[in-house]
Amino acid sequence: MISYLIIDDEHIAHDIIKGYCDLIPNMQLMKNCYDALEAFEYLNKNEVDLIFLDLNMPVLKGFEFLKTLQNPPKVIVTTAYQEFALEGYEHNISDYLLKPFGFERFLKAVNKAISSAGQKTVPSEKNNVPNRIFVQSNKKHIQLETENILYIEATGNYTKIITTTETITIREKFSAFLEQLPKNDFVQVHKSFAIAPKQIKSVEGNIIFISNYQIPIGKIYKMNIVKFLK
Repeated sequence: MISYLIIDDEHIAHDIIKGYCDLIPNMQLMKNCYDALEAFEYLNKNEVDLIFLDLNMPVLKGFEFLKTLQNPPKVIVTTAYQEFALEGYEHNISDYLLKPFGFERFLKAVNKAISSAGQKTVPSEKNNVPNRIFVQSNKKHIQLETENILYIEATGNYTKIITTTETITIREKFSAFLEQLPKNDFVQVHKSFAIAPKQIKSVEGNIIFISNYQIPIGKIYKMNIVKFLK
């Protein structure tokens, strides 16, 4: 059993991390801490195997908190600030997750942490659970199963996510969101479109038909789709 602690001042972050951990066997949440002082008090009396640590917290920042621990457990940093990545590795953290992150990337970080601690890793194939990702739209955090995504479309600094049941628009660039999706399940077919090949109904000329939608194929992306037609 891998015991873990979540340290983050945002409630939604706790929900996301716990939701992902619930998909992984033998993960046990010991405590939700909403600031570093609360975590410091808990760790003075208890031990855990793994900490999920946000950096930008009130009173005591994440890296300052790590300096107070004499024998810190494995640490996975979760933050929206990429510029702190280098400093994070100087503190010997196990991995650095840039928010928002999907389940596949999260699982990789957990496996990296527990393998360095000498525990057995969890292959994603054995989980037999759908990949999931949280997205923010209209001040709400929505959990999506990536297997339900038909395609995504770039619209300026926004991305439209078309699923089997709804269309969601998020304020995130197309390329950044595409990076979060399982690489084996999605392919870019146009500068503004990426699709789930398993959802293809037919291809006619330079048009892909998925459900009731038509997606154009860009010239430089043709080879990306040809391999699925052989």
